[in-house]
Amino acid sequence: MVQLNETLLEVLDQRATATGRSRSDLIREAIEQYYKEDFEAALDRAMVEGYTRIPDDDELDGLAEASLRILNADDPW
Repeated sequence: MVQLNETLLEVLDQRATATGRSRSDLIREAIEQYYKEDFEAALDRAMVEGYTRIPDDDELDGLAEASLRILNADDPW
């Protein structure tokens, strides 16, 4: 059970009516969006931390690219 003040309930009902969806569906979507934003922010922080800890290395990037070219040389694509 979720308790909402009158303003939030009114906004929710207006959106539900306008979109032909239920309150529950709209609340579920909002929570999913909230979770998605949190997950993406955590992923961004992890990537920044990883690149801070182990910065790009042009020499290693070149070696990795050369290795991939050798491994994929026989592939038709």
